[in-house]
Amino acid sequence: MGVVHVTSVLLLEDKAVAGAGNARRSPSERSFQATGVTTAGAGSATVKIQVSNDETAWLDLGTITLTLSTSAASDGFSTIAPWAFVRANLTAISGTGASVTVSMGY
Repeated sequence: MGVVHVTSVLLLEDKAVAGAGNARRSPSERSFQATGVTTAGAGSATVKIQVSNDETAWLDLGTITLTLSTSAASDGFSTIAPWAFVRANLTAISGTGASVTVSMGY
């Protein structure tokens, strides 16, 4: 088997408040990874990976839930589902200095 090259795109970067990121063109085979951290104590974050064919009506493809602390927490999933657009939506975040970064690999 040959070498497989994977490209990574940030969907959210160090986001500290709830809200959706910008829409991106979406390849059919991709993976999503969310990483979060606090500056002190415990926290939590919920990220919805959302997809659309028209950039207007967004559907939830999957949810990543993180338990945050001062050590980085990370989780993710992969999918083979052909949608035209994808975005990450940080729907909840808590904790002192909490922030989350979401990337997509394809």
